[in-house]
Amino acid sequence: MQRVTISIDDDLAAMFDRLVEEKGYENRSEAFRDLVRKALGDEQVETRKAKYCVGTLSYVYDHHERQLASRLTSMQHEHHDVTVATMHAHLDHDNCIETVILRGPTAAVIQFAQDVMAQTGVRHGKFYPIPIEVSQSDAGVHVHHRPHS
Repeated sequence: MQRVTISIDDDLAAMFDRLVEEKGYENRSEAFRDLVRKALGDEQVETRKAKYCVGTLSYVYDHHERQLASRLTSMQHEHHDVTVATMHAHLDHDNCIETVILRGPTAAVIQFAQDVMAQTGVRHGKFYPIPIEVSQSDAGVHVHHRPHS
């Protein structure tokens, strides 16, 4: 492990210390490592340097929108190679929320997430990708999906 020393102004340090406390980190170092991991992961996904990713796509939609629920289900079936699981909940008489776990080639996962969020009647969509490395197990029996450090 390497030690990194940084200088920041007092106001920024105070805000960072509040964040560390609010998020329940044991120390500044843990919080800083998480911020760096997130920034690096976001950059890898945005620039498509990460070949593979996992992620969650959450969205709220009006289930009265013509054929929308059927279209969303069909989209998931058509992309079963990247759709791992879906959780659905009813918010009220008109709105539902779904969270879809996605995994696969980054470009395909991002395209699927964007296509879902672009559907008429889908609102408040949020996609959170995490870059991963994919490798075969030593025995060749199954695949490992490891998040980037």
